[in-house]
Amino acid sequence: MSIFDGGNLLLNSILQVNMTGVTGPIKFTPDRDFIYPAFEVINVIGTGFRRIGYWSNYSGLLVLPPEMLYTKPPNRSSANQRLYSVIWLGQTTQRPQGTDMFKGYCIDVFTAALNLLPYAVPCKLIPFGDGSNNPSSIELVHLITTGVYDAAVGDIAIITNRTRIVDFTQPYVKSGLVVVAKVRRLNSSAWAFLRPFTPMMWEENTIGTLGRVVLIIWLFVVLIINSNYTASLTSILTVQQLSSSIKGIETLISSKDPIGYQQGSYAQNYLVEELGIHESRLFPLNTPEDYAEALKDGPQGGGVAAVVDERAYVDLFLSTRCEFSIVGQEFTKAEWGFAFPHDSPLAIDMSTAILKLSENGDLQRIHDKWLMSSACTSQSTTFEVDRLQLKSFWGLFAICGFACLLAFLVYLIMMVRQFSRNYSDDVESSGSSSGSKRIQTFLTFVDEKELDVKNRSKRRQMEKASNRSVGEDESTNGSKKRYTESCSSKSLDKGEEA
Repeated sequence: MSIFDGGNLLLNSILQVNMTGVTGPIKFTPDRDFIYPAFEVINVIGTGFRRIGYWSNYSGLLVLPPEMLYTKPPNRSSANQRLYSVIWLGQTTQRPQGTDMFKGYCIDVFTAALNLLPYAVPCKLIPFGDGSNNPSSIELVHLITTGVYDAAVGDIAIITNRTRIVDFTQPYVKSGLVVVAKVRRLNSSAWAFLRPFTPMMWEENTIGTLGRVVLIIWLFVVLIINSNYTASLTSILTVQQLSSSIKGIETLISSKDPIGYQQGSYAQNYLVEELGIHESRLFPLNTPEDYAEALKDGPQGGGVAAVVDERAYVDLFLSTRCEFSIVGQEFTKAEWGFAFPHDSPLAIDMSTAILKLSENGDLQRIHDKWLMSSACTSQSTTFEVDRLQLKSFWGLFAICGFACLLAFLVYLIMMVRQFSRNYSDDVESSGSSSGSKRIQTFLTFVDEKELDVKNRSKRRQMEKASNRSVGEDESTNGSKKRYTESCSSKSLDKGEEA
């Protein structure tokens, strides 16, 4: 096979063309650009068409032939861009509803995956629903089985009863059911240091020998308990807490309060069939505004106590509404996927494409574009507290102050009693009964070390005991002497009588 080596010669010959053809003059600039390219813009109507304007790189879109403007300065302003009106299907000049509605998270994922297929797949996106109420996903899936649609693109959860009638692609997002409720901000209080532990942790008494043995073993885990207490208390004091009467799906099951759910979602069937919640308690809601209004009104105002919806929608809803929050845990595990008829090769190829999107990071970037918003975590509405305040600790200060005051009073009473026992006699014997002298002596006594006071007290007691002993001996000796003298006198009297 011969090789054509006259490419440069052919290119130069084309660039030197200067002629007028069917479409107008044909000539190229030194930069190899077409001089004044111009095209007709046509409106196809059935099997015919009509010209609605022109386009050129000199003047853009306009209704006049471009050659009429070449002698004038170019004007590419948006105000100068104009075409004749378009006649749409149905012989109407109004743009059909839905032609500009095909955008969003699911559409972007589908389009990106479609572009990764090794072959071209022409498709036409058709809106499903009336545009005001959320359509039923299960109804959309059923239309695939009847041949009305070749596939379904949207927030279609992959659940058991749907997999029996269609094939799903690889999931592209996780979105289980969660509970959303109105919350109130719970600032750290003066008694916040008691909150990391339950009342049983503070009030439980150890009774009996075996309990004390267990307590010794318990001391080995005190360090871990202390670490957890510190972490919990730090969170309570530095992060603004959110509180709600609804603690999760268990609270809703045990109560009789009304519950909201997204119309068309599988949440209704799950709450009724799986959790046994009576259908009369369920209220369908369509828009995020409906969610917010129903939650604000509450059961007493004709609203709902909580809303049950898929996690992806809830995250988007909460991104701009900080007065609500997810309560409890995600109680179902569900994922979204695209639906195709059974045994469709597109389901397998699209699954492979979705895996490639996940591996190269495009899937996460599309997720962040549509489903990640941080209005509630911005600097103006952050829940975190910049600095600790005195009101968070005045309870501790009050307890500490009371304990110190009580200890001081007990100590003062003990000192007064000790002083009265040991120094009252000295003060009286010194003849100084003035108040200032007694106070000075008392303060000197208090200033002494406790051991010195005890030693002096012992010495004084010993001295007093010794003095009592000497006094008793002298009294005994005096009694004996008097008795001897008396006996001697009696003997002399008897002698004289004899």
